[in-house]
Amino acid sequence: MPITTQKLLRYKKEGRPIVALTAWDYLLAKALDEAGVDLILVGDSLAMVALGYDTTLPVTLDEMLHHARAVRRGVTEALVVVDLPFLTYQESAQQAIQSAGRVLKETGAQAVKLEGGYPALVETVAQLVQVGIPVMAHVGMTPQSVHQFGGFRQQGKSADSAERILQEAIALEQAGAFAIVLEHIPTTLAMEITQKLKIPTIGIGAGNICDGQVLVTADLLGLSDWQPPFAKAYANLRDTIAQSVREYGQEVRDRRFPTDS
Repeated sequence: MPITTQKLLRYKKEGRPIVALTAWDYLLAKALDEAGVDLILVGDSLAMVALGYDTTLPVTLDEMLHHARAVRRGVTEALVVVDLPFLTYQESAQQAIQSAGRVLKETGAQAVKLEGGYPALVETVAQLVQVGIPVMAHVGMTPQSVHQFGGFRQQGKSADSAERILQEAIALEQAGAFAIVLEHIPTTLAMEITQKLKIPTIGIGAGNICDGQVLVTADLLGLSDWQPPFAKAYANLRDTIAQSVREYGQEVRDRRFPTDS
């Protein structure tokens, strides 16, 4: 049966960890879905792993829609969530509704994700939910604020910043978010948020106490030329691909491929 936002809420109550990964094309999404991933995020991290940018900031809504359509065509079971890119939701709630509405209408995805928890954005989340758009929230190290943070740095290390992130998470839950990503924050803070919220917390660099985990799939597969210290590579496909291409190239040059058969 397909995963829904309500099913994720039930998983939290049951203590069943949620498995989430990112995807940016049909083939990858199909493989993740067939492997039993619960949630597939079309993350704006595709700006870096698929489009070659240094940060997530340059990716456009049209580019996100293009990739999200491809991902959705490969998925039959997982919940598909799409990141709203930088400056497609921060100007006003109306802008956010228009951007999120395009995502649901044009891609078939079931939800969107927004970064941050400042008061105006909390109100935006509430308005999105009121018009029927499921929202996943995201606090802690929010990559769209990388320049403000001075790099991809852990957040919530001081008492004041930890309290701010906690209050943001609570406010976003009250606004109607169905889940929340906790990125690159101390495990103790992630534990406190997870215990206080009724909605699932999805960690990335936030320890193993969260209700689920998400990774950028390029990092998991060993495809990235750089990955954050909290990621784990379960394969080394970058070297596997390079070696396969070298073997193919040598066989072509030696006229051993193709064979008569």
